[in-house]
Amino acid sequence: MTSLWLDRSTPVPTDEFEPDSRWDIAVVGAGLTGLVTGLLFARAGMRVVILEARRVGAVATGNTTAKLSLLQGSHLSSILRHTARSTARAYVEANREGMEWLLRYCEEHGVAVQRQDAYSFASTVNDLQRVDEEYRAAASLGLDVSITTALDVPFPVAAAVRLPNQAQFDPMDVLSVLAADFRAHGGTLVEGIRATGIRTAGVSTVGVGTVSSARVRTDQGFAWADRVVLATGTPFLDRGLYFAKTEARRSYALAFRVPGEVPDGMYLSVGSPTRSVRWTPVDGERRLLVGGDGHPVGRTVPSSHVDALLEWTAEYFPGAELTHSWSAQDYSSASGIPFVGWMPRSRKRVYFATAYGKWGMTNAVSSALTLAADILGGNLPWAVKLHRRITTLADAGTFLGANAAVGVAAVAGWAGAWLQSAPSAPPMEGQGVVTHDGLRPIGIATVDGTTCSVSAICPHLFGVVSWNDAERTWDCPLHGSRFSATGERLEGPTVRDLS
Repeated sequence: MTSLWLDRSTPVPTDEFEPDSRWDIAVVGAGLTGLVTGLLFARAGMRVVILEARRVGAVATGNTTAKLSLLQGSHLSSILRHTARSTARAYVEANREGMEWLLRYCEEHGVAVQRQDAYSFASTVNDLQRVDEEYRAAASLGLDVSITTALDVPFPVAAAVRLPNQAQFDPMDVLSVLAADFRAHGGTLVEGIRATGIRTAGVSTVGVGTVSSARVRTDQGFAWADRVVLATGTPFLDRGLYFAKTEARRSYALAFRVPGEVPDGMYLSVGSPTRSVRWTPVDGERRLLVGGDGHPVGRTVPSSHVDALLEWTAEYFPGAELTHSWSAQDYSSASGIPFVGWMPRSRKRVYFATAYGKWGMTNAVSSALTLAADILGGNLPWAVKLHRRITTLADAGTFLGANAAVGVAAVAGWAGAWLQSAPSAPPMEGQGVVTHDGLRPIGIATVDGTTCSVSAICPHLFGVVSWNDAERTWDCPLHGSRFSATGERLEGPTVRDLS
C-alpha cells in the first residue's frame, strides 16, 4: 500500500550523520511535527539535527488525508464530554493558531492549498443527535458553523454541520518545502537513522567529563543535545507510560479516478463506520479520496476495512477506478486532547508530542509552537491552559476501558498462538499465520515469494502480534507496534525488531 502523496513525491536531500556530534536540539522524526519544530529552533539560531528512521513523511504525515480544519467530525463534542469548556476552547485556539501558521507558510512558499468548506455529516437519521451535539459544541467554542440538510453529493446525508473556508493540500508538498527551509537555516536532516534510546543522567563523553545534556543512542552511534524532541507519533520511551494513556488506531484511504463530477468540500461522517471524502488535483483532473473505517491496531482483519471502503465507493461513485490505497496510524488520548511537553524523569531534557486523534495537520503545528515556547521561553496562553488540564472521571473511565481491552487482547493473542497448529505448507503469497514452537509463539508469512519465520512476541510488552493482510506487516494489538514481514520495526513504542 502506497499513498498518493508518497507516490508522487520526490526524494528530500539528506545529510550524513556524524557520530558523537553535539547539538542544541535533536529532533527524532521527520513528519510535520518534527520539521516544523526543527525549523522553529533553526530560525532561532540554534544548532538542530533531525533524525529520521526511514524517509521524510514515511509514517503519519505522508499517509494522512491532509485536511486542515477546525471542524473535526464529532471531536469537539467528544472533548466537551471529557473536560472543561475553557480547556476545549484552548484546544480550538491551539488548532486555530496551528492552522493559520501553516496557511501563512504555504502562501509565503508557494505551496498549493485548496480552500474548502468542511462538513461533519450524519448518513442516517440515527446520527442526527450527534450532528446537533457537534453543532452546539462548535458554536459554543466560537466557530462560525451552521447546519445544512441540502448537500449536492451522491452519498446519503441526513444533515451536516458546515464550517466554511477550511483547507486541504498535498502534505508531501509541505514537507519538501519545510525540509529545504530547515536546511537553508543551517539545520541538518539525516534519513535512514533509527534512534533507540535516550540517557539524561550521569552521561559523559571522552575528554569532556560529566555533562548535563542528553545522549541519543542510534543504530549509527551517539548524538548529544541539550534538548531532545520526540516527534515520532508515540514516544519510544516508556517514561510517563504514554503508551498506556493513548490508543493506537489505524484507518484507511483510497484514491480514485471518477468518470463523473467529484463534489466540492471536505466531508467526515459522525457515525460509525467513519466515511471521509475529499478531492485533490492530479495532472489537471480531480481525484477522489475516500477514507475511514478506523479500528484498534492488530485486533481485526485489515483487508475487510479496505473492502468496505471499496464497496461504499462503488455504490455512490459508479465507475470509480482505484489508483492508490494506503493506511495510517494515529494515537488518541482519553480526553481527545494531545499530550505535549517535557517527559517525566528527563530533567526537562526530553520533550514530546503525541495523541493527535487523527487531526495531525493542525495539532502537529500547534504542538511545535508549544514545544518552541516551552524551551525558548515564549508565552502561549492556550498552551499554558492545556498543560494544566486535569484528568476527569470521564477520562479515567475511558482509560480503564481501553486498558481492559489491551488485557483481553494480550490473553487472546497467547491463547490463539498456542491453539493454532503449525501449517503443513508455507502460507500463500501475502498471507501470514501465528502458531507456536513449543511454548513460544511464532509468525510465519510469505511475501514476494519468500517465506520468513519470526518471533511473534512484541519486544515492547510481550503481546503476540497478528498478521496485517492489507499491508503485509505484523501488528501488536497491545500498543500498536508494527513490524515488516521479516521483523523490522516500522512504528510504535517498541525500539527493537522481532527476532
